[in-house]
Amino acid sequence: MSWQQKVIVLKPRSRGFHLIDDEILSQLPELTTYTVGLLHLFIQHTSASLTINENADPTVRMDMESHFNKFVPECQPYYRHDYEGDDDMPAHIKTSTLGCELTIPISNGYLALGTWQGIYLGEHRNSGGARRIIATIQGDRL
Repeated sequence: MSWQQKVIVLKPRSRGFHLIDDEILSQLPELTTYTVGLLHLFIQHTSASLTINENADPTVRMDMESHFNKFVPECQPYYRHDYEGDDDMPAHIKTSTLGCELTIPISNGYLALGTWQGIYLGEHRNSGGARRIIATIQGDRL
């Protein structure tokens, strides 16, 4: 059993849901040496989230953003945490709803995602900046 851990820095993105598989995999070339294992991803932010969803049709990501903006609206009179802007408290709620971590099986050097599955970054701030993810790989290697 082998363990590896590294920090992945994602480029800054606009608000919305973004498919980040390629950016994650490009920073984890060692993943191809694992025959079986798990990749754990943990985002170190309280205003961005990780989730798995549709990887083919970009309108799914647009619909996710539209839904979450309606589900968790900005400028609510009951929000007390508004020091960092109108998008901050809704970003925290969205992050808690979607989550800050994922665990994905590794099979023969590849992520064992379903045919239509991809890793999403939910960027919930208007200007969130670069995002840091701790990637931990455990498993059996070649």
